[in-house]
Amino acid sequence: MLVLHRESGRIEHRGFADLPEYLTPKDLLVLNDSKVIPARLHDVTGKVELLLLEQRSPTLWTAMVRPGRKMRVGASVEVAGTSVSVIEVLEDGTRLLEFDAPPDLHRFGEMPIPPYFHRPTDAMDKERYQTVYAHDPGSVAAPTAGLHFTQQILAGLPHAFVTLHVGAGTFHPVKTDDLSEHRMHLEHYTLPQETAERINATKSSGGRIIAVGTTTTRVLESQHGSFQDSIVAATGSTDIFIRPPYQFQRIDALLTNFHLPGSTLLMLISALAGRDLVMEAYAEAIRDKYRFFSYGDCMLIL
Repeated sequence: MLVLHRESGRIEHRGFADLPEYLTPKDLLVLNDSKVIPARLHDVTGKVELLLLEQRSPTLWTAMVRPGRKMRVGASVEVAGTSVSVIEVLEDGTRLLEFDAPPDLHRFGEMPIPPYFHRPTDAMDKERYQTVYAHDPGSVAAPTAGLHFTQQILAGLPHAFVTLHVGAGTFHPVKTDDLSEHRMHLEHYTLPQETAERINATKSSGGRIIAVGTTTTRVLESQHGSFQDSIVAATGSTDIFIRPPYQFQRIDALLTNFHLPGSTLLMLISALAGRDLVMEAYAEAIRDKYRFFSYGDCMLIL
C-alpha cells in the first residue's frame, strides 16, 4: 500500500494490514457492496461472446457482443441453456438482447475478469474477483479497491456501505481531446438511510469520510450539497465524470488501486491529489514494482 499525503507530498510504502494506523475512531470507511455476477457467456459454438451489462427484465439485457458482425438485429444464437436474439443495436454499439428464458448465469456464466489479464477465467476468480462483503448482485466488474479487505480487518474498522453496480463503461478510456465530450455510462446506486446517518454523524464529530474505491466516491460525490450539508438516503443513477479541477464535497480521503493510463479513474484521483503528485507517486510505484490494476496493490490518498 502506497500512502500519499496530499498536503506535504510525502509518500510512504506500507502493507495493507497497516491501514488501521491511518484511521481514528471518528473516521468512517464507506465501501461499495455490489456483487459481481458471472456475466460473460459464450454461445454453443464458442464463437460468440456476450458480456451482459444491465438487466431490464428477466429476459431482456443490454450487452457487449463479440464479434459484432455476427450479432446484428435479428441474429439469434444458443447460449446459457436458452436462445437469445438481437432486438436493437444501441447508439454506443452495445446490443439489446432478448432471451427465450432467463439465462442460467450460475451454471453457464463466467466471472468477467478484465481483458488485460489475457487468460480464461479460472475457478479461483469466482472467489478472488469478489469482495468479502459483496451483497447485492449486479456488477460486471469488481469494485477492486475492496478486494484487499479480509473479514477480520474490516470488522475492526468503522464502516458503512453504499451500492453501485459497476458497468463496463466505467473503464472505457477517454478518446476525445475535449474532456467535456466524454460521456460516462449511467450506473445505478443506492445510498441507504443507515449509511447517510453514519456519514452525517461522522462529519458532525469531526471525523473523515474515507471512500473505498472510485465507485464509492462517485456515489457520494453525486449527492448534492457541500461538506457542511447533511447527506440523505437516495436511490438513483449517476454518470458523474470527476476530473481536474473538480472540488470534492463529500469525501476526505480515498483508498484505490493503480489505474490504466487515459482512464477516467486516473483522472478522478488526479482531481483529488493533483496530477503532478499522482504522476510522481505512480513513478515511484513503478520503480518499487507495485502491481497495477484489478489484482494489484493499492494507494491510500490522505
